[in-house]
Amino acid sequence: MLLCYAYTLLIIFVSSKLDNFFSVSRKVPRKFLHIMIGNLLFVIPFFTYNSFPLNFPFFVAAPFILVTFLASLHYPFRKFGKKLKGLADLTEEGHQQGLVFYAFSYTFLALFFATKPHVIAAGILPMAYGDALASLGGEKYGRRRYKIFAEKSLEGSMVMFIASFSSFAISLAFFSTLYPFLFFDKIFSSLAVALVGTLTESVSPKGFDNLTVPALCTLVFLLLGGGA
Repeated sequence: MLLCYAYTLLIIFVSSKLDNFFSVSRKVPRKFLHIMIGNLLFVIPFFTYNSFPLNFPFFVAAPFILVTFLASLHYPFRKFGKKLKGLADLTEEGHQQGLVFYAFSYTFLALFFATKPHVIAAGILPMAYGDALASLGGEKYGRRRYKIFAEKSLEGSMVMFIASFSSFAISLAFFSTLYPFLFFDKIFSSLAVALVGTLTESVSPKGFDNLTVPALCTLVFLLLGGGA
């Protein structure tokens, strides 16, 4: 747990400094943070306790709901927010609660599915890799634009699907070596998760996709027998 806390704080610090040392888009540090925090789910199988009341993955994720909220512009006591300025600068443009929603989704999934991290992966990886790479890819290569609640691009949505499926499939290959399920039995559900994640992200208001994508992707995966 201590190593996970240290890793998370290090990633937050590195993310907040990226644009100071590299000529990158303002989105890059935020998306780097999303991806690197998403990778924490790969260590869940190695915790000593993953179920109530000693659910260590839950205790790793839960404090960051409060930390990200305190860093947001919606927190009334600004002095504390200033001390967390590096993290506050990483919040989603247009919706300052984006990181709070990310932490909440991670915590909720860890609470109920820490014994089945492949289920957590269904919700987290489309958000961590899919949404992050879709945003960067759409910004650079997006030409065919559309808007429902927030402006998106067809190119970005395509990247979302490919990144979601690839990252989730790789995670299933990894977890299938540790848990009693066959990787190839989950291919169809992986495609369904990627498709639902892509469609959900395309219609979600800015910031709220950190709630809607994990929730719906996890639900689809469970309905297709992914948690079995």
